[in-house]
Amino acid sequence: MTTLYVTKPIHRSPLRRALLLIAAALVIIASLTAAPALATPQSGVTSVTIAKGTFAAIEIFKRTDINSSVATDFWQAVIDTKGASDLYVVQNTVIPGGTFGWHSHPGPSLVIVVSGAATEYEGNDPTCTPHVHPAGSTFADPGEASGHLVRNEGTVDLVVVVVRLVPEGFPQRIDLPNPGYCPNIN
Repeated sequence: MTTLYVTKPIHRSPLRRALLLIAAALVIIASLTAAPALATPQSGVTSVTIAKGTFAAIEIFKRTDINSSVATDFWQAVIDTKGASDLYVVQNTVIPGGTFGWHSHPGPSLVIVVSGAATEYEGNDPTCTPHVHPAGSTFADPGEASGHLVRNEGTVDLVVVVVRLVPEGFPQRIDLPNPGYCPNIN
């Protein structure tokens, strides 16, 4: 024997239909207008991960004498993490006019400028002063919450090799909005 179910059509009052349409329209408008304001996207950037490894907690203290006859003449390094970390080695190529957009990182980065010049703007600098890092130079990015933006304002490709240490499972990059100091810098 077959059972036949008959369902009644749902009748909604005109007011209820209007409210549902308004609510749906607001959700669509919010999704279209809110997302772009959250970050400045990168453009003209190609990234290649050369290597990635995960380390358990790291506790390294190293001191090397540079001049054994002078007790205070030494080189020193400290790496002290709590919990596991992902270490990335990445090569980024940025075409002329390309940009990384405003962003930060959840950990420190050591950057080697292989070719071109990296023009860096700091998110906490109200003067919006550019810092140019030419080929052969290096810079460290501590991953500050205020973030930064790096652009290729030159005429040849910018190539950088980055060694980045972040908490295990975290993204390497955190997109940020333009801090407002540099309205025309994205």
